[in-house]
Amino acid sequence: MPSSPLVDLSQIDFNTTLFDLNDIRRVNPQRHEMEQLTAIVHVDQSTHTIIGYKSLGDKEFWSAGHMPGFPLMPGVVQCECAAQLGGFYARKYDLIGGDYLGFGGMNAVRFRKPVFPNSRLDLVAQVTRVRARKLAQFQFQGFVDGQMMFEGEMLGVTVNRDQV
Repeated sequence: MPSSPLVDLSQIDFNTTLFDLNDIRRVNPQRHEMEQLTAIVHVDQSTHTIIGYKSLGDKEFWSAGHMPGFPLMPGVVQCECAAQLGGFYARKYDLIGGDYLGFGGMNAVRFRKPVFPNSRLDLVAQVTRVRARKLAQFQFQGFVDGQMMFEGEMLGVTVNRDQV
């Protein structure tokens, strides 16, 4: 049984973009096939909630091989979409330091239904904890046509170039 949605998506105007792909690129480092956000449509700093989406075409980097003849968006890519949304919020609104926000872990991830090419994956992330400007914890959910497709929690941690 799915959890309750973090927000009522019927109240969100997905036709009004707050941050487009070029704005996202100014904050997030991912490029080319690893860019997994199309736009951000809502930010509420009072509840630390951000809503965006990924428009899926029929030529996604995974669509030919996962699964041939029946393309399913890999769960790890769905989680990457949510991580990029949470990372955008953490970096844009200066919740943590560091050069990048990296995966620190994921918990309670559940995939409810498959996500297919040629759909819009609506994404919600909400900050639940920030620790010492080094760690941000988020709840996340993904929806297609108002139906919850996946959900979970993630930890984002600071990553500095000099750690390499």
